[in-house]
Amino acid sequence: MQSRIGGPGTSRASVIVMLIAALLGAAFLSAAPGGAAGRGPAAKGDHHRHHGGLPGGRAGLGKVDFTGWAKAQRAADRERRAKGPARGATQPRAGRDLAGARAPLAAGPERAAAAADAGTKALVLYDTAGPYGHLGELYAMAAANLGGHFGTVTAKPVSQYTAGMVDQYTATFYIGSTYYGGAVPDAIPAAFYQDVVTTTRPVTWLADNIWSLANATGTAQFQAKYGWDPTTSYFEANGGVGTVTQVTYKNQTLTRKIPAGQDGGVLRPNIATGPGYPAVTQLATARDTSTGTDFPWAVRSANLTYIGEIPFAYVSESDRIIAFEDLLFDSLAPATAERHRAMLRLEDISPNSDPAELRAIADYLAAEQIPYGINVIPVYTDPKGTYNNGRAQTVTLAQRPQLVSTLKYMLQHGAVLMNHGYTHQNGTTANPYNGVTGDDFEFYRAHVDASDNVVYDGPVAGDSALWAQSRVTLSLTQFALAGLPVPKLWTTPHYAASATDYKVFAQNYTARLERSLYFSGTLGGGTNDPNRFIGQFFPYVVKDVYGTKVLPENIGNYEPEAYNNHPARLPADLIASAKANLAVRDGFASFFYHPYYPVQPLKETVEGIRALGYTFVSPATAG
Repeated sequence: MQSRIGGPGTSRASVIVMLIAALLGAAFLSAAPGGAAGRGPAAKGDHHRHHGGLPGGRAGLGKVDFTGWAKAQRAADRERRAKGPARGATQPRAGRDLAGARAPLAAGPERAAAAADAGTKALVLYDTAGPYGHLGELYAMAAANLGGHFGTVTAKPVSQYTAGMVDQYTATFYIGSTYYGGAVPDAIPAAFYQDVVTTTRPVTWLADNIWSLANATGTAQFQAKYGWDPTTSYFEANGGVGTVTQVTYKNQTLTRKIPAGQDGGVLRPNIATGPGYPAVTQLATARDTSTGTDFPWAVRSANLTYIGEIPFAYVSESDRIIAFEDLLFDSLAPATAERHRAMLRLEDISPNSDPAELRAIADYLAAEQIPYGINVIPVYTDPKGTYNNGRAQTVTLAQRPQLVSTLKYMLQHGAVLMNHGYTHQNGTTANPYNGVTGDDFEFYRAHVDASDNVVYDGPVAGDSALWAQSRVTLSLTQFALAGLPVPKLWTTPHYAASATDYKVFAQNYTARLERSLYFSGTLGGGTNDPNRFIGQFFPYVVKDVYGTKVLPENIGNYEPEAYNNHPARLPADLIASAKANLAVRDGFASFFYHPYYPVQPLKETVEGIRALGYTFVSPATAG
């Protein structure tokens, strides 16, 4: 089924009157006895935990057996090597006469692309076959989200490709996540092989099955046009995939951190040399630190860009995904001018926040003329008294007039109001820590396992569009009761919600500023699988597969202590990530900061990012 990534869905449920009535009569929303403006004394040591890295865990993909996938990938590649190139394939040799090369496909002259409709349009094709076929849609969603920065995106299984389709789009991207051969028959239509080599439109091919394109085209003919031989290019060298730990792109050294046993490798292109072959442009270089050798990570010749892996798993703020994010401009917006913007938001501000701390940061940012967002949670609750001497405590914005006054001061001095959930926790249960606002998830279930990892368990009990809308409505009501403006931007607590919830957020806010989860089933229009998802963050503004505008947060946050296997992140780390993101020609360095930390680390971060050439902009105007 074809999926066109479009706008938000139907209008929200009309539950406001009922919810306001429930809100105003609820005994739940009351301050603890003796509560004062700002955080109570026992809460002073409150330390909100915000989960760095990818939403959904270290890999950024839910319920994927990467060890099994990598083992199967390596085995299939060894089998291909053992069989050798297909009959008629030729090794790249200097000076070879290609005039009489065999061409199984009647390629004919290069076909001029038909005029595409107005506007930039991307086609994303993905695999669905084999035991790991579910990976295709997850990766396709990630590619489609990035493509949403440039224009409209159509995503569909490659098996549904029909002749001439590439000419209807500005550029086409094929994500080779299923290694065809052996027990998994090739699902790529001959028409796609034919069109890739005859169109003038740009095609980007990621990872598997590029050798099948060469075989279908005729290996000699492929080499004559593209200058390298995929049929003698493999993921392994010297008996293994090596240890590829970095990728160099546009003078930036980007990281690549794949756990042992989970790496399927990066294809090492066998580039032809000598007269008679076209030049191959090496776009990015991989470093195998086990041997100290370098090889091309991404290459381009004629209309074809090839990337030797799918870079959507195990990414970080300085990861090689940055190279792919920038390469999209070459295909979809090559005239884009260089521009580097920065964005800041203050995180986890609640009725229990300290106005003096907020005022100190606001005065610093105003003096530096830095616009920023303030992520406000309108209701603070500590149902078990974790930070209140064992006494349950719940406080609303309206019950903290001094804090509200400070928030209004911030809005008058460069801040934009953002909504960060209703209570930023869920009921009285530990989800996963203690049930306290700012510490726990609100729209998703999670627990901490024996290895101190936060594990994502699925939507919360009772999750539905009506339930999510009730949280949003109650939240917006609290802002109104406190005399604050209606927030137009949203950040999901701990960056985790169900697909149903994300669609509700889209109906209530103009944009989300966050990292997000994207669930299997979204592209096909069927039922979402809550156990299969990909987490993603962006270097620029996108329109994602939920039809929502998403503002980037891509370099993380200041965090002086390690927790849940997340390392500490100091100003130098954020600045280093901002430097790596300079490789994106029109991208952001977007981060957040908890205002209960001193001003000095924020000052160091801001100054370091500015020194790199970034200009700070408001979340309200980022586009």
